[in-house]
Amino acid sequence: MNAFIHHSENRGHVNMDWLDSKHSFSFGSWYDPKYMGVSVLRVINDDTIAAHNGFGTHAHDNMEILTCVLDGTISHRDSMGNEGHISAGEWQLMSAGTGVQHSEINNSDSPVHLLQIWIHPDIRNAEPNYQQIKCDPREQPNQWHVIAGPQPNALIHIRQQAEIKTAVITKDYVLPIQTTQHINYVHVLAGSIKIAEYTLHAGDAIAFTDTNQIEALEDSQIIWFDLPEA
Repeated sequence: MNAFIHHSENRGHVNMDWLDSKHSFSFGSWYDPKYMGVSVLRVINDDTIAAHNGFGTHAHDNMEILTCVLDGTISHRDSMGNEGHISAGEWQLMSAGTGVQHSEINNSDSPVHLLQIWIHPDIRNAEPNYQQIKCDPREQPNQWHVIAGPQPNALIHIRQQAEIKTAVITKDYVLPIQTTQHINYVHVLAGSIKIAEYTLHAGDAIAFTDTNQIEALEDSQIIWFDLPEA
C-alpha cells in the first residue's frame, strides 16, 4: 500500500500558560511547508485549554470549522446569535461563509481537551451556518459514525464533497475502510492501530488512496477523513 505517515512528533507544538496545542498542519506561528494540509483538509489542532481561559472573539470566513470535544466543556458565543456549551461527545460546526465572529472559553475549573478541524468549502461566500450534535462513538464501538458530509445521512452537513467519520475500536477488532473518494486520511486520537504494514499510535496519522482495513492493537479511537482529489 502506498501511504504517507505523519508521525505525532512531527506535529507543531505550541505551549503557552493557558494553551497546549499540537498542529498536524501549518498554523499560526508554526509553519512547515511539508505540512500544509491534505486535499481540502487544512487544519487539525489538538488543543488542551486551561481552566477559565480560551480564545477571545475573533473572525473567520470561507471555512468549514468543526470542533470535537474529547474531555470537558467549552463555552461558545458567535455573531450569529448562538451561545451555549459543547461537552465531551459533542460536535459543533461553524460554516463561516461570508464571515462570522466567535469566542471559545473554558469557563470550568478543569482543562478542556478538543480537536478543531478546518475544511475548505466548495462554495464560497455562502451565508454563515451553525450546527451542533451529540455523537459519542464509545457508546457504539466497532462501527463508523458519519459525523459530517454533504449527504443526508451525515449528522452535520458541510459545504464540501468530503466525509468525516469516527470510531472507537476495541482491541483485536478489524474495521474495514471502504473509500468513496480519492484520498483517505486517518488520524489516531487514542490507542494503537495497524493499517496494512503500518503501525500507528496516538497522534499519528496516515494518508492513502486505496480501500483497506484497520486492526486495533489496543482499544483505540480514530477519525477518518474521506477526501476528494484536491
